[in-house]
Amino acid sequence: MKAVLPLIALLGAAPAMAQHHGHAMPTPSAAPAQTAAKADPQAGHDMGGDPEPKADGPHAAHDMQSSASAEPPHEAADPHAGHDMAPTSETANSVADGMAGMESMDHNIMDHGSGSDAQSISPGPDMETPAPPEAGSGPPRAADAIWGAEAMAVSREDLRRSHGDFPVFWVQGDRMEAQFRDGEDGYLWDLQGYYGGPTERLWFKSEGEGAFGSKPEQAELQALYAKAFAPFWDFQAGVRHDFAGPDTTHAVIGVQGLAPYRFEVDAALFLSQRGDFTARIEAELDQRITQRLILQPRAELNLAAQDIPVLGIGAGFDQIEVGARVRYEIRREFAPYIGIEQSWRTGQGADYARLRGEDPSTTSFVAGIRFWF
Repeated sequence: MKAVLPLIALLGAAPAMAQHHGHAMPTPSAAPAQTAAKADPQAGHDMGGDPEPKADGPHAAHDMQSSASAEPPHEAADPHAGHDMAPTSETANSVADGMAGMESMDHNIMDHGSGSDAQSISPGPDMETPAPPEAGSGPPRAADAIWGAEAMAVSREDLRRSHGDFPVFWVQGDRMEAQFRDGEDGYLWDLQGYYGGPTERLWFKSEGEGAFGSKPEQAELQALYAKAFAPFWDFQAGVRHDFAGPDTTHAVIGVQGLAPYRFEVDAALFLSQRGDFTARIEAELDQRITQRLILQPRAELNLAAQDIPVLGIGAGFDQIEVGARVRYEIRREFAPYIGIEQSWRTGQGADYARLRGEDPSTTSFVAGIRFWF
């Protein structure tokens, strides 16, 4: 029995110790503790509960009035003697105040699902804070104060030239094709390119067509100066000379660029040395089917302010061409294509075509290559 009593006391104290784990236990003065230990070895287990212990409560194991207490108290020494587990009034008040503070906490700040609340507690500086007054007081080019204005001017010029403002030579064969139609099959070329920077360029353009085995029926060459006036748009001015048929030289003004929805537009007005006034508008659009397979619808409209019998051109809408080509880019710079194109001559232009033995309405199947470098 003497060996069992310490074990029973330890087992009875374990739940109480676990329940009060982490709570501050103020240590009473040494003299009262020693006196209490001598007077009653179990006095330290007074939990501050009911005056009489209850057998069915969480501290039932601390009921020292059981039959096991018949043994002398000094033989069952309690290792926790002298540790008063009952909280003092000061400790109880501190705990109560802490619990009240937690209950009064605004739990809205913990609501991470609300966007407005999350922004209200978002860490970081307030971006609406105005700049300090001295923010704009420094030099406009701070590097000049360190390296000198002359040294930095050379560096900026080199940076400008190496990041866009340098001359480029570019050539594109937009249509280099054979045309198959009723009657005589033919060929066509449409070549253009430029040399210059992003805002000023020298353009050259050449177009022509004819029947296989014969000289070109139409052939022209243009030399144009281009100046950018808006993003993706150039104003062009220069000369055009026709080599096939009657030699004719035209003054040219026009625009070329990328319209909304990525339509490539080339529009020009021509004034010949004879005073003939004509115009041409071309538009095409690249529609990617895959990364390499591209459908390109294309339309061209030729107009004239008057009849030009020597050139076989009628007033108004002289010629309309509408077609579509499908190309496959073996490389971005080289792509074979096939397609179909419909051409109409209208008004007096149709009459001139009939006089030459030509059909004013022609459907052509085309095959060719498109390249650039």
